Amino acid sequence: MEQKELNKIERFILKKVSDIEDVPEGAFNIRENGKKLMRKNTKNIKIETKLDKPGIDIYIQENTKGEKVYIPVILTADGMTDVVYNDFYVGKNADVTIIAGCGIHNSSCNTSEHDGIHTFYLEENAKVKYIEKHYGQGEGSGEKILNPETIIHLKSGATLEMETVQIEGVDSTKRITKGYLEDNANLIISEKIMTHDKQVAITDFLVELNGENSSTKVTSRSVAKDRSQQEFRSNIIGNTNCFGHVECDAIIMDQACVKAIPEIIANNIDARLIHEAAIGKIAGDQVTKLMTFGLTEKQAEKEIINGFLK
Repeated sequence: MEQKELNKIERFILKKVSDIEDVPEGAFNIRENGKKLMRKNTKNIKIETKLDKPGIDIYIQENTKGEKVYIPVILTADGMTDVVYNDFYVGKNADVTIIAGCGIHNSSCNTSEHDGIHTFYLEENAKVKYIEKHYGQGEGSGEKILNPETIIHLKSGATLEMETVQIEGVDSTKRITKGYLEDNANLIISEKIMTHDKQVAITDFLVELNGENSSTKVTSRSVAKDRSQQEFRSNIIGNTNCFGHVECDAIIMDQACVKAIPEIIANNIDARLIHEAAIGKIAGDQVTKLMTFGLTEKQAEKEIINGFLK
């Protein structure tokens, strides 16, 4: 592929999917409209095409440190439904960053949809930072739909930190995240969502704390504007001496609707589980204070939202 074509793709990915400042260094697999576009392996990271269904297997050798893996998806074909299954096998003591995400450009009257099913298998003491960002654009009437599913298996001492971002542009999304933790494993999840118009966003978290001293922290921050709808569901199950904390904060505006449906289940006397949820409008005194600095009401609201989702 010519360098100018490569740069064009990189610019799209950098701006819309992963906000990376420089050309990706490390392993990567770029998928466009259901097909592999580019791929690069490294000495410690191998990416292989699945033979039984669409998707890839990513193998990260034990003791791999400081490397990155990029697996963005670009969807520009009108009316396409793209389903992909990506499995990550992370060796003992590895410490890597994985950057994923999907950018949909749909200017047609047909629906474009991407469903990414990602499964992580982390061996003992492995550590992964997983970043997933979704973006939709296009002036057509066709919907832009994203339905990500993430399944996480953490062995003893493993840690996965998951950061997901979806700021407008996506008409409908249902995110499912499931985590299964062994002894001393730690799962940290942070999501940021903004919806507007008639958009719908549903997130569903299930975490089973099966190992001694396992822990999880789930943080959700969202803004719902216009007539959009959001639903946050969480189910943390403590089966042993463990700790779980879920925090859901949402700003509601206009005629939007936000639901928070928490569930925490302790099956052991030493399970410590906490759930916090708050839904409310922007405080009037915050807007007034910013307006004293010369901002309009709309500008003040925008600044507050930006700070909330930071």
